[in-house]
Amino acid sequence: MPNKLFSALAKSLLLVPASVGGWLAYSRFLVNHNQTLPSAIEASRRTFVGRRLNRAMSYYMDASTPGRPLVLIHSINAAASAYEMRPIFEHYRTRRPVFALDLPGFGFSDRSDTHYSPRVYADSIRDFLDEVPGEAPDVIALSLGSEFASWAALEEPDRIHSLTMISPSGFTPREQKGSSQRAGESRTGDRVYEILSHPLWSQAFYDLLTTRAGIRYYLKKSFVGPLDEGLVDYDYRTSHQPGARYAPLYFVSGKLFTRDVLSEVYAKLELPVLVIYDRDSFVRFDTLPEFASTRPNWHLARIAPTLGLPHFENMNRVAEELDRFWSEVTVIHS
Repeated sequence: MPNKLFSALAKSLLLVPASVGGWLAYSRFLVNHNQTLPSAIEASRRTFVGRRLNRAMSYYMDASTPGRPLVLIHSINAAASAYEMRPIFEHYRTRRPVFALDLPGFGFSDRSDTHYSPRVYADSIRDFLDEVPGEAPDVIALSLGSEFASWAALEEPDRIHSLTMISPSGFTPREQKGSSQRAGESRTGDRVYEILSHPLWSQAFYDLLTTRAGIRYYLKKSFVGPLDEGLVDYDYRTSHQPGARYAPLYFVSGKLFTRDVLSEVYAKLELPVLVIYDRDSFVRFDTLPEFASTRPNWHLARIAPTLGLPHFENMNRVAEELDRFWSEVTVIHS
């Protein structure tokens, strides 16, 4: 029996390098990394180069209706893009000017092999605000994008009228944070990034995260009901573009989370803030109610049952909360 067990174990170990080598070859020669990428939103798309960041960025706009501009900032993940904000864009495009940014490293924005950080993303939003005409906009940011939008609002408070965060990161107790967040907290992100970004296997590793099965697996964690198939397809296409892996590897390594964002950023915001949330498979909101209870400029709206993308599953409720919040903000500012 011991000999049979040893033989079986030896055969299993021999399969590991063979499997890894096979996936490396498959990734390099058989995966199409230049998929056709349509527009995430059927609207006018423009490109600009930011004066702070000096990188080409792309955004969608519909300014056919007058009013205070609405700026939309998507999240950060392996396959992020402005498509994540599409339901909000479509709902409000006939009610007010709407602008949706592809953050650097995603969508049609620059995806070069360069440095990505919270500072880069905060500056990209500040640069984007330069492109938005008219009065200070209302801003809506999703998940980790909320941290970057908050940085921008903290540094230029007069440039943003109000900030809405949907399922924001930053409120998870330290002991319950995911592996990427813990890497950022413990400052091991540099080492993790060094390993994941190695030229020999970085593309293969990223391809493993962004198979159609992988994308569906992770998206299911953000939907109570059926997946949005348009989002599934777009996630696959946008993650199979030249340079698509560079920014996500910073995210997976934990290098895009702001350490102590609760005290260093959120607590210092003075503009009106709305948080729309319920449950989320990737972050928690345990500290949110108590945090907001002592800050009169913070407002909470829980939309249940949702799992991180309430605007995909219940846009009507999201719009009700947004419209109520904006009407209150207008009364306060008038």
